[in-house]
Amino acid sequence: MLRRTVSCLALSLALASIVAPCALAQEQITVDAAGKTTPLPHFWEQMFGSGRANLTLRAQYREDMRKVASVTDFQYVRFHAIFQDENGVYDEDAQGNPVYNWSYVDQIYDGLLENGVRPYVEISFMPKKLASRLDYHAFWYKQIVAPPADYAKWDALVTAFAKHLIDRYGITEVSQWYFEVWNEPNIDFWTGRPAQQTYFELYDHTAKALKAVSPKIRVGGPATAQAAWVGDMIAHATQNNVPLDFVSTHVYGNDTSKDVFGDDRPVPPHQMVCAAVDKVHDQIEHSARPNMPLIWSEFNATYMNQQEITDSLYMGPWMADTIRQCDGKVQMMSYWTFSDVFEEQGVVKTPFYGGYGLLAEYGIPKPAFNAFKLLHKLGNQRIAEPQDDVLVTRGGDDTVAIAAWNLVEPGASAPDKTFTFDLTRLPWKKVKKYTPTVTISRLDAQHGDTLAAWKAMGSPSHPTQAQIAALKQASDIGKPETHPLENNTVTVTVPQQGLALIEIR
Repeated sequence: MLRRTVSCLALSLALASIVAPCALAQEQITVDAAGKTTPLPHFWEQMFGSGRANLTLRAQYREDMRKVASVTDFQYVRFHAIFQDENGVYDEDAQGNPVYNWSYVDQIYDGLLENGVRPYVEISFMPKKLASRLDYHAFWYKQIVAPPADYAKWDALVTAFAKHLIDRYGITEVSQWYFEVWNEPNIDFWTGRPAQQTYFELYDHTAKALKAVSPKIRVGGPATAQAAWVGDMIAHATQNNVPLDFVSTHVYGNDTSKDVFGDDRPVPPHQMVCAAVDKVHDQIEHSARPNMPLIWSEFNATYMNQQEITDSLYMGPWMADTIRQCDGKVQMMSYWTFSDVFEEQGVVKTPFYGGYGLLAEYGIPKPAFNAFKLLHKLGNQRIAEPQDDVLVTRGGDDTVAIAAWNLVEPGASAPDKTFTFDLTRLPWKKVKKYTPTVTISRLDAQHGDTLAAWKAMGSPSHPTQAQIAALKQASDIGKPETHPLENNTVTVTVPQQGLALIEIR
């Protein structure tokens, strides 16, 4: 259990505090280390998104995947366009008979599995020779987002795809994957009309084809933008006896209330993702399938390329606060994306352009990478009643891990925050001789701000090898502070847009 009091130190005397801004916010928090806990599975770091399938063949992509896996619990990766024509999956002979080619598919999935990451298979987009019309999306790689011209041929493709995967990897392996039908059919990634009705037709054919190959294959959807259609998806599957093993949807911090909720309620950007999660979680609970797993298969603070957000220190406190709010409501959340090996807007022109990745071009870690690295250290039990800027956990080794942050929206300013944690009922009291140790790791303007380092060197679009090395060095948050625990109290000051991870062993 936590108890908190908050005060403000003025710049000078109490009278001056009436007219002067608060120089330092102080929070006094009591942590009962043996208090009631709830499970904290690391739902935010088990799955990541990444561009499109063909990018997985690149050396930098795989290097970035290994780097992220080294600091997180990376288990699944999701990407678009496994059926994209550049992968050579589908063709037809002169008589119009399907011809399949799994060469690139094998290389794509082999590369993931060899690096200890499983596919979260998004079944998309439409091969040119199977499309009902050539509706190209606006992305640089010009995927076709139309329904199939012939559902019998679509069913045959999905069936052959699933059989090949099982033949190659075995059903024991493939049954641990997820198969998601399409991407964001409620917006411009699907041109069937009416959109929902025609998507459900695509879903029904795909899910039934997969399950006919093996009932152990896990399939779900609707993979919508803006937290849409989930209640309708469950109702449709239930009423029509269509396989549905999980539901999935997406939202971003800068999605609007009008798009997500259908009204103009005020929701700050750092609360939008979990407000949408609350909405969908509630829909599931009140549906015919109240225990349906929810996978949030895309999220980030913004769907735009905003350097001041996704490349910046802001992502540290934003991510910590998102974990705090969304805990207990999703099975997994997939951060979009783990790498800026990414080409939706074309070939990357500069390392820091507001890309979604944890790693910028050339494998340069952004602050977001270090945020995930620090938050990975949280325990698997959450101590009850956390506040809105701390997350207190206990690990299996009785380590107490605390995240504390100072969330300030880009362009705004706020004072530093000083947190004082008074720890009670520490688990090591039963040991006769022990010296508890406090370790504090930080992400802030002095620790790991590669965006600032890049700007300081003149924002080079094509940095030299020496500059790349310097940026990677700047990404190092440094050795944590370590000292003995004194009087069962820990005090830490966190600057604006800063994140601190405190471990007491």
